[in-house]
Amino acid sequence: MNDTSTRSIAETAEHTGLTAHTLRYYERIGLLDPVDRGPDGRRRFRDADLAWLAFLTRLRVTGMSIRDMKEFAELRRAGDVTASARLELLSHHRDAVRRRIAELADSLDALDTKIDHYRTLAANATSRR
Repeated sequence: MNDTSTRSIAETAEHTGLTAHTLRYYERIGLLDPVDRGPDGRRRFRDADLAWLAFLTRLRVTGMSIRDMKEFAELRRAGDVTASARLELLSHHRDAVRRRIAELADSLDALDTKIDHYRTLAANATSRR
């Protein structure tokens, strides 16, 4: 897709993995800037929209709240004067993601320990037959 081509909402949904409903919702609540419309009045998404949607999806996957995503989108819209505020918001979120990864790693270790325990029990039960 070049800089002048656009995608329909269905094509954008397929490309991003988001539903058409989610795309409309993101636009309605201000996460996504108003999307250009074609002569038929239907949304036409540009490459910049797709790049922004990819970033929003990453924020959601990492557990950022819609509220914080909206704050980030508003700061982004305000321009470079908000770079420090955006840096702070993303830095705090990164710290939270790192804490969550550490929690998950601890939980994975506990699962591995239990799996090893039950493998041993199962092997012993089989050898006694």
